[in-house]
Amino acid sequence: MPVQVVGAQDVVNPLSKLDSKVVVNVNDENTDPFAHLPPHEADILRKQIATPEVATGYWALYRYATRNDWIIFGVSCICTIAAGAAMPLMTVVFGNLTGLYSGYFQGKQTYDQFLHTLSGYVLYFVYLAIGEFITTYLSTLGFIYVGEHITQKIREEYLRAMLRQNIAFFDKLGAGEITTRITADTNTIQDGISEKFGLTLNAIATFIAAFVIAFIKYWKLTLILMSTVFAIVLAMGSGSSAIVKWTQRSQSEYAKGGSAAEEVLSSVRNATAFNTQEKLARHYDGYLTEAEKWGTKLAGVMGAMMAVMMTLVYLNYGLAFWQGSRFLVKGEMNVSQVLTVLFAVMIGAFSLGNVAPNMKAFTSATAAGRKIFAAIDRKSPMDPESSEGTKLKELEGTIELRNIRHIYPSRPEVVVMEDINLVIPAGKQTALVGTSGSGKSTIVGLVERFYDPVGGSVFLDGHNVQDLNLNWLRQNISLVQQEPVLFATTVYENIAYGLLGTEHEHAEAEKQRELIEDAAKMANAHGFIMALTEGYQTHVGERGFLLSGGQKQRIAIARAVVSDPRILLLDEATSALDTKSEGVVQAALDTAAKGRTTIVIAHRLSTIRHADNIVVMSLGKIVEQGRHDELLDQKGAYFNLVEAQRIAAEQQQDEPPVTEAEETEDSLQRTPSKEKGQPYDPDDKDPSGRLKRMQSGKSISSMVLAQKNKETKKQYSLWKLMRVVWGFNKKEWPIMLMGFFFSVVAGGGNPTQAVFFAKAITALSRPPSEFAQLRKDINFWALMYLMLAFTQLISMAGHGWAFGYCSERLIHRARNQAFRTMLRQDIAFFDQEENNAGSLTSFLSTSVTHLAGLSGQTLGTILMVSTTLVAASVLSLAIGWKLALVCISTIPVLLACGFLRFWMLARFQARSKAAYQSSAGFACEATAAIRTVASLTLEKDIYEKYRKQLDTQTKASTISVSKSSTLYAASQSFVFLCVALGFWYGGTLIAKKEYTMFQFFICFSSIIFGAQSAGTIFSFAPDMSKAKHAAAELQALFDRVPEIDSWSEEGEKIERMDGYIEFRDVHFRYPTRPEQPVLRGLDLSVKPGQYVALVGASGCGKSTTIALLERFYDPLSGGVYVDGKQISKLNVNDYRNHIALVSQEPTLYQGTIRDNVLLGADRDNVPEAEIIKACKEANIYDFIMSLPDGFNTICGSKGGLLSGGQKQRVAIARALLRDPKILLLDEATSALDSESEKVVQAALDAAAKGRTTIAVAHRLSTIQKADIIYVIDAGRVVEEGTHNDLLAKRGRYAELVTMQSLEKAA
Repeated sequence: MPVQVVGAQDVVNPLSKLDSKVVVNVNDENTDPFAHLPPHEADILRKQIATPEVATGYWALYRYATRNDWIIFGVSCICTIAAGAAMPLMTVVFGNLTGLYSGYFQGKQTYDQFLHTLSGYVLYFVYLAIGEFITTYLSTLGFIYVGEHITQKIREEYLRAMLRQNIAFFDKLGAGEITTRITADTNTIQDGISEKFGLTLNAIATFIAAFVIAFIKYWKLTLILMSTVFAIVLAMGSGSSAIVKWTQRSQSEYAKGGSAAEEVLSSVRNATAFNTQEKLARHYDGYLTEAEKWGTKLAGVMGAMMAVMMTLVYLNYGLAFWQGSRFLVKGEMNVSQVLTVLFAVMIGAFSLGNVAPNMKAFTSATAAGRKIFAAIDRKSPMDPESSEGTKLKELEGTIELRNIRHIYPSRPEVVVMEDINLVIPAGKQTALVGTSGSGKSTIVGLVERFYDPVGGSVFLDGHNVQDLNLNWLRQNISLVQQEPVLFATTVYENIAYGLLGTEHEHAEAEKQRELIEDAAKMANAHGFIMALTEGYQTHVGERGFLLSGGQKQRIAIARAVVSDPRILLLDEATSALDTKSEGVVQAALDTAAKGRTTIVIAHRLSTIRHADNIVVMSLGKIVEQGRHDELLDQKGAYFNLVEAQRIAAEQQQDEPPVTEAEETEDSLQRTPSKEKGQPYDPDDKDPSGRLKRMQSGKSISSMVLAQKNKETKKQYSLWKLMRVVWGFNKKEWPIMLMGFFFSVVAGGGNPTQAVFFAKAITALSRPPSEFAQLRKDINFWALMYLMLAFTQLISMAGHGWAFGYCSERLIHRARNQAFRTMLRQDIAFFDQEENNAGSLTSFLSTSVTHLAGLSGQTLGTILMVSTTLVAASVLSLAIGWKLALVCISTIPVLLACGFLRFWMLARFQARSKAAYQSSAGFACEATAAIRTVASLTLEKDIYEKYRKQLDTQTKASTISVSKSSTLYAASQSFVFLCVALGFWYGGTLIAKKEYTMFQFFICFSSIIFGAQSAGTIFSFAPDMSKAKHAAAELQALFDRVPEIDSWSEEGEKIERMDGYIEFRDVHFRYPTRPEQPVLRGLDLSVKPGQYVALVGASGCGKSTTIALLERFYDPLSGGVYVDGKQISKLNVNDYRNHIALVSQEPTLYQGTIRDNVLLGADRDNVPEAEIIKACKEANIYDFIMSLPDGFNTICGSKGGLLSGGQKQRVAIARALLRDPKILLLDEATSALDSESEKVVQAALDAAAKGRTTIAVAHRLSTIQKADIIYVIDAGRVVEEGTHNDLLAKRGRYAELVTMQSLEKAA
């Protein structure tokens, strides 16, 4: 057995073992995640997250329909069936009219008889029109109303069900899932049960009626023509399945590209700092190329499908006339029957084609319903609505945990707590400390009964919490979380939420106001609330973003104590604040905790010195407990934690140590105090000033800003925008020309068809004596139809493919260009509200697709339609101008009908989506803050508010639908009136023998049929208004040249940099907040190779200094100099190559660890040795080698598969790979716990050697060794020197140190 030699490395680097846990992701859907646990534990976990499978058929979607709904639904069904049958009835009248004419020419009727019969038939058209209008209007309105009503009910029930669920259920849901369900999925359901259902029923009615009529007229011909029905259905079916498949392929590629773009845009500072814009843009382009491939295939299929449809129509005409003529000669049928059968079969076939696309809506609606009803039917194991469980009469507040073993259902492979026993005495303060992940917050979750433990139980006053009523339990416990969640309402309302469910909930307003103000005073918030513009009635904005962190936290505390709870849980309530605000909030918490059972969790140990019992946890076990002093004397785990955070405050022997009282005295002289000894939050001096600052004294910055003019929105002409869009297709011009040629050919199809049609009918109307000639003519025209069918096939397919290909190229190029231009912008651009990552990504994914509306495709469509209309008008004017003029007058009506029919349907869908946007936002805000909602028992309140919002929206949308349904109904019925007009006038002309049959049919069919088909084609054209808007946005983006332009070649390039940095009287304000001064005359200098630290309260301008050094912004006045040169005169990219930045939130992209580290180097082919060296210096090489895939390990989206400390070290390695002269550290360790912090800190210290380093730090313990420390306050340097010098001054720095120090409580 060989002796194991301890590796030298282990001795040298004891830190390398810390923070090297590999984060495992179990992502196998089929395997049971709980298989490795004992059955009873697995059951407890499964119960917390299992969702039952619900089998829903289509009719289950109507489960919330009331009796009224069913009545309206029934009436709508009858109406829609009637409306559907009207179309085929028209064919009968049409056929009879044709028969009438043909008979008149054969001399079967007198002039008067003819006119009398004619008016009778024309009146039928008018009656049909009126019937169609009424039935269409009623059915559309009815179906949409029922759909809205049922969907509203589903939305309400879904939100209610969501609020009922236990927290573990939410851990498993993605953040966006609830929003998706409550918006997209309910929209899908509404789509499937409202107008789509009506349309399908309508189409089926049309189909049945058409074939019944056709079979009655003459069954043999109908059977023969049925062949085309099968052909059309087959073509549509096979085409649409290919379309669905390829659409999904191309969408999934775009989605990948979209998430890649989102990652980059959400961390754009990182991309800018490392000059990786080009690399990332190439990466994005890869996805686009793949998507374009599928998109082009898709366009080809779409074109081919349309072409086949048109071909079949013409073939059907040819077949009908040829076969019909044979039956006619035999005397088995007459002209009117041939025409009726022909048109009935055509109408029937196409209506059947309309059913197919709607089927998808029903299947998706059923699928969406399955997901939603599964959630609604889920029995929550911890249901806050249930009345079960006991409510204790008296509550003392003693909490006991016995033999607790806990596993989070979402992470079954990790045991979070093992055999914990802990008593938390009533009325005392118990503190929990330990590294992150040691199980501190878990205790809070168990006491609030967010989760059930898999072993052991939690007792409250000797009662198992599982036997207590959940709602009652949560009303008696108040929780203040690390991230306080405020709702978008007034300060008063936010605090009043704490009163829900207590006896004061319905107290009179006066009493409530008193309670709320007392709570605010206790939480040290009353002062700053009264200073706000509207006092307690001030609106806090969404998630409270108009208040500073400290202010939000104090309102959350007021909300927690207003109900005077027996038990108060504080989960890291001050960790997100800086030292100044922390003091104030801490004081508020200390007051609030008096006389209650309090559990405090703290990262910063200074906040819990005075606790009655301190419990130290590690890896889910309790290591030791006792008071602060006892634990320090034991020199155990607590002592080590304190040491890690302690700041070596060297006190000279002869000077008495600074006690707390003196320190408070010190701060009292400097800050106007509210109450004696109360610490004080700088934000409170002028809280409303945070909302609006008046400018009286002109500062330097405000003078400079006044001279800057605002960006104005340019207006672009349509011509200019079309040139932009066409610019993307420059290379494809030959294909475009071909497309235009095909468009013209395709457009000519309809008028040509009219000539054939008229000739064929004239031939069919010959008297029996000329039957031989009749057969000969018909054979010829049938062959002509065959010819026409094939020209249409080629031209339509060519048109579809050419423009589809060009528009895919266009979208690809536009996206690529837009993304690159976005990355070119300076940081000020991304600071603007409207340019957040989400809206830029959605611009790339959706708006850019709209550009097709101004491209060749639209033009091709317009060409096609105008060819049809112009040719038809010219032809008919030449043949019979009187009738032609009357028919031409109906063109606008017919075009409008064809267009409106489809446009209104699209509108109905879009409207239902838009109407629920705001209420969905409300629901989303509530579910995102589910822990807050649950702990405050707000479920009922939120449900009621949501219901009210939906009610008002449904009312508004019902009114708008009743208006828009008129248009839709009109578009369906006016066609009848136009046909009636043509027949009536044409009939009078025929009666006078002015026109022949041939003249009549050419004028009539070329214009009326032409206009109808043109209107339909129009509706398929991409939306032009959207396109114009998108093109304008795109052009505005292209025109924007940033002040700090990463594309520019200007500025001096430097060969080498020493790293001598100077700020000379720098004044700066952020462009988005010009009223807030940030730097007001900052002066500091850093010598090459120095390690300089910047400290100060939050908002004093530390991070801004770093941003100015990276040249994210330019100062308003004064200048930043490196090696004596002003950085704004240097070439941006070249300058940034000498700098590296490690920020608070490390940004990793999807891809391997190697890819991520390589992003640091601006050059290709970096030798492996350099990568390894950088990783070793960053103290992460050993960790990477311990992973199974080493450097090729995938980091996951935003680096989600690595822990915080690991990500941070990868980021450091990336920074070191550039071998920078200047290293900027912006709070690089603040987001980590003590253990990971040590590792990262060690890596940073190593990295700083031999470089000029500027570090910004919240935790002062991390920067004691700095060569020089600058203390910044309100944008100026107030003190500078080494750690010991500054402590000796006993000024601002000493105060910050004492505040953070963990000296033994005196």
